[in-house]
Amino acid sequence: MNAHLVGVLFLGAVGLAVVVWVLHKIGHVLASVAEALAAAAVVFLALWWLVKGLGWVVREIVTHPRTSIGVLALAAWVHWVGWPSLVIATVATTAALLAWRRCHLVSFDQWAGHLLRSWWQRWMVYVPKLPGWLHACGLSVRDDTIPVDVTVSLVGRKKIIRDRRNPTVRLPRVRGVKSGPSWDEVRVELVPGLKPEDFDEATRALASARKVSRCQVREIAPNVVSIDFQRRDLLAAPVPVPALGESFDVRHVWAGRTEYGQDWHVPLHGSGSHTLTAGASGAGKNSIMWCPLVSIAPAIRDGLVRVSGIDPKGMELAYGRGIFHRYAVTARDALALLDDLVAAMDQRKAAFAGRVRTVPVSQEHPLELLEFDEIGALTRYTDRKTRDAIVEKVALLTTQGRALGFTVRGYVQEPTKETVPVRELFPRRICLRVTAKSHVGMVLGDQAYERGAWANRIEESAAGVGYVWGEGLREPLRVRAGWVPDKTVKALEAFVTGGGLLGVAA
Repeated sequence: MNAHLVGVLFLGAVGLAVVVWVLHKIGHVLASVAEALAAAAVVFLALWWLVKGLGWVVREIVTHPRTSIGVLALAAWVHWVGWPSLVIATVATTAALLAWRRCHLVSFDQWAGHLLRSWWQRWMVYVPKLPGWLHACGLSVRDDTIPVDVTVSLVGRKKIIRDRRNPTVRLPRVRGVKSGPSWDEVRVELVPGLKPEDFDEATRALASARKVSRCQVREIAPNVVSIDFQRRDLLAAPVPVPALGESFDVRHVWAGRTEYGQDWHVPLHGSGSHTLTAGASGAGKNSIMWCPLVSIAPAIRDGLVRVSGIDPKGMELAYGRGIFHRYAVTARDALALLDDLVAAMDQRKAAFAGRVRTVPVSQEHPLELLEFDEIGALTRYTDRKTRDAIVEKVALLTTQGRALGFTVRGYVQEPTKETVPVRELFPRRICLRVTAKSHVGMVLGDQAYERGAWANRIEESAAGVGYVWGEGLREPLRVRAGWVPDKTVKALEAFVTGGGLLGVAA
C-alpha cells in the first residue's frame, strides 16, 4: 500500500465523517421541526375541536334554548347541590303540576301544559319518527351523483366506464313543534327539490303514518311548512250558543267554534261577507243560517240590520217569519223581493256616490241581509225566464252590494255550476257534509281536498261541521256552527219583534 492510497482513504474517511456529522445535525434539526409541527398540529386540532364544540353548544342553546338551558341547569344542580335534592324537587314540582291541572285545567294548559306537551311531542315523537314517515311518503330527496366517464385503453380500444357513487337521502328538518289541546303543529324546513304542494298530496298518507284521523299542511314561508296533526276532535259535540250581550260587530259575528278550539266569527258586512254554504240534506245548513242571526239579535231589533228571506220550501225560514222584513216562497215572489233589493241598492248608490267608499250602517241605511235558502231550486229548477232574471239580480247584489251594505248568504245542496251559476261571485264559501269528493272542489275551489278539506268524510251525526275557505283564509279551516234549537229561534223572533227576551244559553 503506497502513500497515495493511504491519503485517499484518509481523505475519504474524513469526508464520510463530515457527511455523517452534517446529516446527524440535519436530522436533529428536522426532528426538532417535526416535534414542533406535531405539537402545533395537536394544539391546532385541540383548539379547532374546542371551538367547534363551543359553536355546537351555542348553536344548540340558540336553536333549542329551553331544552339546552334545562339540561345545563340540571347538570349544574347535580354537581353543586347533589342528586337527592334534585329528586325531591322533581317529585314536588310534578305533584304541584298535577294538582294545578286537576284544579284548573284551562290555566294549567295555557301556562304550562302546552309547553310540556310540545317538548314531549317534539323530542319523543316527531324528531325520531317524522323523518321515517316523510321518507316512506316520498317526501325526501335522493342525491344521485352525476356519472363520471372514465376512459380505459384496452389493446388499442377505448372503453368508457361509468363510475357512480352511492346516493344519499336528504330529509326535511323539524324546526319546532307547537302542541295544542287537539292539534300538533310541526314546522319543518324543506330541502331543495321539495315544494309545499308535495306535502299537500301526502296529507292522507301522513295522517295514516301518525295514526290520526286528519292531517293538514300550511305554508309558513317559501321553504317552511307546518304539518298539523289532529290528535283528537274538539268538534265532536254540538256547540251551544253562548249568552250574548248588547255589544256586536257585524264585521265579526260569532258563528261557532274552529277545530283549534277558538271562536269562529263570520263577516256579515264588508269584505268577504257574501257567503255560499253547500251541504247535503241534514248537514247543518240551518245552523250556519240561524247562529249569526242570533248573535246580532240586538242589531236586528234596533233596525241596524234588516233581514230578508227567500224560502222555496216554505218551512225553514217560516219558523221564524217575524224576523224577516221581506219574505218570499214562490219564484215570482222571490224575483219581486230581489227587484226591491236591487232598487234599494240603486237608490243608496245614487245617494252616496262620490261621498264615501263604504256606506256606514245606521238605522236610516241598515245592513240589508238576504238569506237565500235552497238557492238551486230557483236558479235551476224553474222556468228559464224567471231563472235568468233571478240569477241576474243575485249577480248584481253580490258584485255591487258589499260597499253599499247589501249582503247575500246562499244555501244549496247540489253545488254544481249548472245549479248555482253565480257560485264564483261568493268570495267566502262553506262546505258542510257532501255526498261526493268532487263537490268539495266545486264549493271551495281547486286543491281544497288535497289541502285537507275532507267534507265528504264528515259523519252524518256531525251536523254543522264543515270547512271554510275563501277571502282571508289561506288554508281550509274546519269549523262547527253553533247549534240553534227550535225554542231559540222562537225566542229570537219574540226578541226582535219586541215580545220577549232572548235566552240563548242552550
